[in-house]
Amino acid sequence: MGVKKKKEMQVTALTICHEDLETLRSLADVEGKNLASLLLHCVQLTDGVSQIHCVKQIVPLLEKADKNGVCDPSIRSCLDILARIYLSLSLKNPLKKVLASSLNGLPEFFLTEAIQSFTSRLQEELNTTDLYSYRKVIDNISSCMENFDLGRACVNKLLKNVLHFLQKSLIEISEENRKFAGNHIVQTQLMNDLLVGTRVSVMLVQKIQDFQRIHLKISTSPTWQSMCGLLSIFTKFLVDDDLLQTIQSTSGLAVILFIKAMFHPPEEIPDLISGLLLRSVDCASVPDWFLNCCRSLCHAHVSHSTLLFLCQGTLTMLDWQNGGMGPRGEALLLNIVHVLFTLSSQIKESTLELFLSRILASWTNSAIRVLESSSPSLKDSLNGNSSIVGKLLEYVYTHWEHPLDALRHQTKSIFRNVLQMHQLTKDKSDSEGLAADRFICELTESLLRLEWHVKGKYMCLACLVDYTGIGHILALAKTIPSQILEVMGDQSLVPYASDLLETMFRSHKSHLKSQAVDSTWIDEWHETWVSPLLFILCEGNLDQKSYVIDYYLPKLLNCSPESLSYMVKILQTSADAKSGSYSSTGALGALMACLRTARAHGHLQSATDAWRNLVSGARIKQGLIHQHCQVRIDTLGLLCESNRSTEIVSTEEMQWIQFFITYNLNSQSPGVRQQICSLLKKLFCRLQESSQVLYKLEQSRSRHEPENELTKQHPSGSLQQYKNFMSSICNSLFEALFPGSSYPTRFSALTILGSIAEVFPVPEGQVQTVYQLSHDIDVRRFQTLMECFTSTFEDVKALAFDLLMKLPKTVIQFQDSEKLQGLFRAALELSTSTKPYDCVTASYLLNFLIWQNALPSGLSAYLQTQQAACDGGAKSALVVERNTLMVIKCLLENLEEEVSQAESSLLQAAASFPLYGRVHCITGALQRLSLNSLQLVNEWSPVVEKLLLVSYRLSAVVSPVIQSSSPEGLIPMDTDSESASRLQTILSEIQPRDTNDYFSQAKILKERDSFDLEDLNASVPSIGASVEVKGKERKTCDVTAQMVLVCCWRSMKEVALLLGTLCQLLPRQSMPEPSSRLLTVEQVKEIGDYFKQHLLQSRHRGAFELAYTGFVKLTEILNRCPDVSLQKLPERWLWNVLEEIKCSDPSSKLCATRRSAGIPFYIQALLASEPKKGKMDLLKITMKELISLAGSTDDSQSTVPQVHALNILRALFRDTRLGENIIPYVADGAKAAILGFTSPVWAVRNSSTLLFSTLITRIFGVKRGKDELSKKNRSLPAPLVYFLTSVSSSSPSSNTWPL
Repeated sequence: MGVKKKKEMQVTALTICHEDLETLRSLADVEGKNLASLLLHCVQLTDGVSQIHCVKQIVPLLEKADKNGVCDPSIRSCLDILARIYLSLSLKNPLKKVLASSLNGLPEFFLTEAIQSFTSRLQEELNTTDLYSYRKVIDNISSCMENFDLGRACVNKLLKNVLHFLQKSLIEISEENRKFAGNHIVQTQLMNDLLVGTRVSVMLVQKIQDFQRIHLKISTSPTWQSMCGLLSIFTKFLVDDDLLQTIQSTSGLAVILFIKAMFHPPEEIPDLISGLLLRSVDCASVPDWFLNCCRSLCHAHVSHSTLLFLCQGTLTMLDWQNGGMGPRGEALLLNIVHVLFTLSSQIKESTLELFLSRILASWTNSAIRVLESSSPSLKDSLNGNSSIVGKLLEYVYTHWEHPLDALRHQTKSIFRNVLQMHQLTKDKSDSEGLAADRFICELTESLLRLEWHVKGKYMCLACLVDYTGIGHILALAKTIPSQILEVMGDQSLVPYASDLLETMFRSHKSHLKSQAVDSTWIDEWHETWVSPLLFILCEGNLDQKSYVIDYYLPKLLNCSPESLSYMVKILQTSADAKSGSYSSTGALGALMACLRTARAHGHLQSATDAWRNLVSGARIKQGLIHQHCQVRIDTLGLLCESNRSTEIVSTEEMQWIQFFITYNLNSQSPGVRQQICSLLKKLFCRLQESSQVLYKLEQSRSRHEPENELTKQHPSGSLQQYKNFMSSICNSLFEALFPGSSYPTRFSALTILGSIAEVFPVPEGQVQTVYQLSHDIDVRRFQTLMECFTSTFEDVKALAFDLLMKLPKTVIQFQDSEKLQGLFRAALELSTSTKPYDCVTASYLLNFLIWQNALPSGLSAYLQTQQAACDGGAKSALVVERNTLMVIKCLLENLEEEVSQAESSLLQAAASFPLYGRVHCITGALQRLSLNSLQLVNEWSPVVEKLLLVSYRLSAVVSPVIQSSSPEGLIPMDTDSESASRLQTILSEIQPRDTNDYFSQAKILKERDSFDLEDLNASVPSIGASVEVKGKERKTCDVTAQMVLVCCWRSMKEVALLLGTLCQLLPRQSMPEPSSRLLTVEQVKEIGDYFKQHLLQSRHRGAFELAYTGFVKLTEILNRCPDVSLQKLPERWLWNVLEEIKCSDPSSKLCATRRSAGIPFYIQALLASEPKKGKMDLLKITMKELISLAGSTDDSQSTVPQVHALNILRALFRDTRLGENIIPYVADGAKAAILGFTSPVWAVRNSSTLLFSTLITRIFGVKRGKDELSKKNRSLPAPLVYFLTSVSSSSPSSNTWPL
């Protein structure tokens, strides 16, 4: 692989119009030394990076022209062209920034001309009337104010026009956004434009000096009118909950900033904003312009989000430094925090909660700035014993385990700032240290009393250590290192515990070093921090040791590398007495883990020194074949891992690796196998990287340069050792692939071989590689890999296929056409096997033949344009596409014939040619193509159409079984008349629900559980001679209900996956010609209707789960589709199914049993695919409807809608893709579940129990430790309160069901 080169910067080249190009040509001098010549040369270049070098020469050239003291017309014209160039470049183009940076050094002599040129061009931009060009103009205004003096001067000169343009553009874009309500793609772009326009307006007021005197201007001036207009717009944005919250947030900043710039006198601004926040504005005492612009903010009813973003704007835009706003500013600061505390108890939406936490942290930062020069009264209001600090700590305690990671991080900032606030409120003359402060002592003791499972405890203790040191905490809890290490068996606590330990032992080390006079302090430090670690490594449970090694040990070694020898010395002694067993790693395991971690983090200077001085070779071998798998993994990691990717692999290491592979390929643990393969891949990468170093050393030796310390022998000798080592490894791996070898052995061998093929690729150009796997592949080994396709494990097939695909095509040669024909025929036969794993083999085999271009020549008849496609030497992608098309056409032809036979007899299909195999092979072939860049569009179009039709026919054949109320035992036959009559009665009873004409008549067979194909042909004339079992003699076949069911649900599964794959043919960008689409709008709607029917009516879980997979692909594509009619389909489907659920029509085919079957999956797919960056309106409305239905107490209504709602809610609360957007509904969901316990209907109680179980997991997480019963979660008290109320209100005498 060698050292990776830095990726070259990609820069889009600038271009100019033809008129400007002609102007430059006319002004360029013969010598090519004037500015016009330089610009002409620049625009003629096609490489953006080269143009950057030209742009940098502009100012030096003008500095030479400045000495002449003349600004000739040619320079004026060139400056004019430069202005056009600058404004034509995109905002992210590096050329724009380079040009701005260069023009910042423009000689003063040319500034006037340059400003005039840029002003003129910018004015042309501001005059544009095309709404979709506004964004480009806004970006240009932004770039002119960003580190560009010339641009800022132009904006200042055109201030009135710029303000007017911003006002006009924001109004028009906002109106356009309303017109496209429901079109997510267009609305996303328009809202982004609104956001950028608002940010540029804020930047304009902050960076243009004229705004400092704006209040002196008369109210009739255009600038003032534009400012008022913009303030009105931002107020509307702020109160508009239909906009993105980022727009509302930025509008809050803009409103406060504009008020600050416009309101006079400035001393009264804090009182005005306090009135807004407290909703107590005196309309009679404020200016008319303020009422006209901000009237909606003066009402008593202002939304929570509006108040929140006003608080954010106040904290961000006002100057809190050094108490510049005086007592009124201090009062405003206190009012803000009281408003935030009120909002904290009212806001439930997770995104607003996150905003509130950030704003509260921002408030503490502002408070710290004010406290540095504040009045004594404010210090009394913000010291540790004040009510405000108490509420801040309460907020921290109730949110430090919030599901949102970003919110938890804010609680840490708030806690740290509380400590700093308290420190600032203390009198500087106070002689007591912070650690002895009463507030700090009580805070520390209360934290130490908390259970160790509370994650926030670690964060707060770490903050206390940073402020007060570790001494006070160790005095209160001397065994705290051991206590923290004990809880590191819980994965959820490990990161918090390790961070706290690192803070503590670093603080302790600094404290001991500062007080010590010699080096004896290290003994106390080792006793405190290293001894508990060694005890855990030797005696702790496996999970605990693993987490300590991964998280704690590296941090300890980074802090004190010299402690490694101390640990090794103790562990070596212990290993002699206790080396471990099958169930325990012992001291040997701890020793290997320590050495492995030390080497991986660079604390072992040389591998050779490590083996010689720290551990013997016998100890290494003992670890490689230890009874405990973790000891073997750690020992292997010690050999493979290194902090330097180019470290030479020693001879001893290669010998030990060969020794390890001999005994460890057949590990039964999947986790151990994955770790072995991963570590060996690291070794191969290091071997390849170090070989590049050896090649360079070999070249340097030839030039008589000094010998490198990395190798004591000639580099060519080391390279030959590398090659021999890799060949030996491959020999061992191929020997392990003998017929009958176990699955673990095959998995390990194939995975390692795949890593070798990946790490040592076929060399290209002058790159040298020390080894190539293809050189060790002969006919026998190739046959061994092909035989892996016959494995019953799909993992083995996939690994063998991937390995074959990594080999160069020259290794795989097919010269015998008969064998080729036989291989293809075998694949076709396997695709109709009754054994499901055979069709997987057929799929891999066909894909292999496709990608190796090794198909029989007879298949070319399926391709009409084969000759044209291959003329001139077709590219490999086109060859693969052509081959795939031929195979799919062949499979499709066979599938059509078999579906026709299945329509006559499903029993015969289930026994002789299960249909799912063909479909599986078609899907497998399609999935390996890039479906958005097909070239043979004319050939694919009829194939796609036929695939859809055959899929629907196949689904129609098997769906009656899948949609039956009892598909597991239903078969259209029986052995005697009495049983047949009973079956007929059952079929008649379920007929109205299933509407299944196929099962309207029971069949009687001659023999029990069997039928003969000959007799079947005679009894079903419509089949006649068309029934045929190719390659096999006709014989009596046993057919059971299970065989029919497997055939049906696997066929339904494969059809769903095929349709989901075909959905990817839908273009994600607007297509110029509808005829070029492979999938039409009508076909997409048909696919959607198909999924809807089967998700809502299927009873078999395997069927609707896989239909769900295909439906998810469809909904995700539809939400990104540029076609508005398709984009709105998911929303329409959702409303339809919700209405059907609510109506509880007795004739409805929705399944109310089996936990509502596929209905929750259907709604899950529609909601999970909704764009997460939007407002998630579908989720909000759906949750409101479902919770209303789930909590229904009307006994006169049917309970079926309530059962559906409870089952759907359960699925939604379990869906991780909905993320934190579902959290606000947990409390209401729990109430509905608890209320359902009292229902007299068993189905409601059962669904309520399942929902409640899901919510408990959602609230408290998955059980991970032994002390789960002691855990408390204070972030969701509402369900707990409701539960206790419900229990207390339930009495034995009541008519409700007992809870």
